[in-house]
Order: sequence, then structure tokens, then C-alpha cells
Amino acid sequence: MIFKCVIIDDEFLARNYLKDYVSKVPFLQLTGDYDSPLLAIEDLKNNNADLLFLDIQMPDISGLEFLKTINLQPFVIFTTAYKKYALEGYEHNTIDYLLKPISFERFLKAVNKFNDIMQTGKAAAVYEPDKSSGNYFTIRADRKFYKVRFDDIYFIEGQQAYVTFNMKVRKITALMSMKDLEETLPYEQFIRIHKSFIVSRKYINSLEGNQIEINGQKLPVGKVYREQVQKLFNIK
Repeated sequence: MIFKCVIIDDEFLARNYLKDYVSKVPFLQLTGDYDSPLLAIEDLKNNNADLLFLDIQMPDISGLEFLKTINLQPFVIFTTAYKKYALEGYEHNTIDYLLKPISFERFLKAVNKFNDIMQTGKAAAVYEPDKSSGNYFTIRADRKFYKVRFDDIYFIEGQQAYVTFNMKVRKITALMSMKDLEETLPYEQFIRIHKSFIVSRKYINSLEGNQIEINGQKLPVGKVYREQVQKLFNIK
């Protein structure tokens, strides 16, 4: 299977070696390379790109800001010289994060990860909650569609580009971002307690120090989220 890809990078040399790398990979087809995200909009819209190689720090608009403007995002491999953006980059549906200068070996590892995801069907889509009842949503993982009921979720753990739903009867791992998931889940039922954890409010048992207990497991509470977690226990 051939997958379409687009390169967006304001550095001429970076675009050139990425184009060379892409040409060596049999399952990739380059549809365009651009020095500005604004020039790539039509290509992304018309060619249904599967994969985007995206620089982060660019003059007109950053790669991270640009992603927020795309309705149907392709999978993303970030290419940047700045390690400090890695954590924020993984808030999106990111396959990998490559630091410049990028070796072909490291590039190949990233695109093989993308290919594995596409071939095995681990890529996931999040849909709107059921309009009639509002008590579940649907994800795709392992070539199946799962109906995930909000009441069945104990907590969700983020692992770079993946999330794992820890539920009453099973665990499901799928490719999606914690940020998108946080925006999809109903706020009155779920709360984010850490960059890597979203939990069901109803299953929280206790708070001790910087940890909460939920379904017999202790999970860390991040400093950024501590105040809102304390409010659940009326702690000021």
C-alpha cells in the first residue's frame, strides 16, 4: 500500500534531505514540499495526505499552531532542531518526533512505525457521543470498532501518541492525543490529573499527598492539576 505524504519545513536543506529519504521508501509517495504551512493548505485538502513531515518553528505560523487549524489531520512526524517542543508535540496525533540533523536510520524507524500503524489498523478515530443517550463514544483499534461507555472507564493513560483505556472489563490501546480526548470526554464525568492521566470522577476513592487512588491503583497528580483535584475533596 502506498501512502501520500507532505513535507513542510522552512529550511531548504532540510526539505531536500527529507525528499531524498522519502524517495528511498517504497510505501511513501511525496505529493508536495513547502517552506510555509500556508502554501500547503490546498495540497493537504485536495490530496488527502496520510502523513505530514512538519517543522515546528517557522516564520509565519508554527507547526503546532498550524495543526490546530486543520480539520482532518494526517498523521504527523515532527522534524525540528528544538527538543523543548517534544512534549507539546505529543499532545497531537503524533507518530514520532525527529531532532535535526536527522539520520536516514532514525527517519526509517519513524516511517516504519507509521506503516505498522496503517497496516495493522491500530489507528483510531474518536466520534461524537451517541446523540440519543450521550453515554458512549466509538473508537477504532486493532481493526475493530469499540463502543466505549463513559461509565465503564476507570482512567485513561497517555503514552506519547497512544492512549490506553483502563475499563471494567478490558483495556483498549489506540492512537489518539490526550488533548483531543480531553476535549471529547464530558467534563462533568472526567478530570485530567496529570499530563499522562485522565480519570473518571465517580471512581476516585481517595487523595493522599500527590496521588489519588482509583479502582485500587494509585496515580500521580501533576502540579498543574493539583488545585482542581483538591477541589473534588473540598480542599482549599
